[in-house]
Amino acid sequence: MFLLSLFVILYPLIVSIVWIIGALFFGVQQHELPLKHPAADQPTPLVSVLIPGHNEEDTLHEVVESVANLTYRHFELILIDDGSQDDTLKVMYQLREQYQDQFDVKVVPIVENGGKANALNIGLTHADGDYLLCLDSDSYIDPDALSHMMLQFYNDPQAGAVAGRPVVRNRTTLLGRLQLLEYIGIIDIIKRGQAFITGHITTVSGVIVVYRKQAIEAVNHWTVEALTEDIDMTWKLYTKNWHVIHCPQAVSWILVPEHIRALIRQRRRWARGGLEVLVRNRRLIFTGKLAEQWLLVDMIISNVWALCCTFSVLLYFLTIFFAQALILDGGILFVLTIISIVQFIIGFTASQRQGYVDWQDLLLLPMYFIFYWVVNLISCITALGSFFLDPQRKGVWSSPDRGV
Repeated sequence: MFLLSLFVILYPLIVSIVWIIGALFFGVQQHELPLKHPAADQPTPLVSVLIPGHNEEDTLHEVVESVANLTYRHFELILIDDGSQDDTLKVMYQLREQYQDQFDVKVVPIVENGGKANALNIGLTHADGDYLLCLDSDSYIDPDALSHMMLQFYNDPQAGAVAGRPVVRNRTTLLGRLQLLEYIGIIDIIKRGQAFITGHITTVSGVIVVYRKQAIEAVNHWTVEALTEDIDMTWKLYTKNWHVIHCPQAVSWILVPEHIRALIRQRRRWARGGLEVLVRNRRLIFTGKLAEQWLLVDMIISNVWALCCTFSVLLYFLTIFFAQALILDGGILFVLTIISIVQFIIGFTASQRQGYVDWQDLLLLPMYFIFYWVVNLISCITALGSFFLDPQRKGVWSSPDRGV
């Protein structure tokens, strides 16, 4: 029992410290090694902007408006309707009419709901660009985001994908504000740390990512059966020796679930997608590069940790019930809290400087720690159950809770 408790406590502690150190050095590296810029007379590559959607009539206007405001001007827009049951397709044709004079707009209707990966594959057949900017239909991309990401491709000819940074924009509810803290204090810090220490990230952010078309074709396109196409594509690129780059300067404002059941359903899908990728790429644990081995082993350990943590929590409450006493280790709780605060402050400092978060959000910090661990623990455990009970489940669209 002592070893079990030690593992449950030390794993998040050690991982947090590692990612914090990596994130700090990632920032220093970006400052000390600025990217090269192409010459003014160098041709600008054409980018195909793919926006797939299912029942998104309420959000399409905003994402297309944001695309129209991009400072990178050499692009075409491809709107893909994946079997919507509302007026999504009608809205897409209206948007084509509205913006056709500014840039080329194509509308691709798909009769049957086949999922995001299938929609992207079909959209790809209509793309004339050598690069593919994939956006979610509920997002709002920053005007300079595409310019930042294309600069990464210019500096790395082997870059297969460049991932942007999602920032939560619906903050009118407590759950939305808690997820804002999570995205800046956990998710972005982890990706920065992974990028510096391993040169890899576990996954691109499917809501804002640019792919090199040549790389997508080299790995035989998106996997239609994948529940999370972004995680799956990240690791398919690694198997063909393509680089995947994290670009936090490329921001996309996103809508997040505002009901706890919808949030857990989303995180369960993420966790299960990670399990599917882990199983598909299990051979890389032995044959892959050191960075790939490290990330895959960390995925295994994190799932083992979730099981051990669940067992420990149950045992803890049983002990309290039978012993009629509350047992807390103040020293351990203090250390974990300090580490969590430091990790958050790093993300908060950069985000506040860029106007993504206000100091008042710090008031939610105590609730944020509990929220993060409880939600993700529940999601991980239920994903494990779903994975083993329904292994043939495929990824299709559903109408999400996005707080609109």
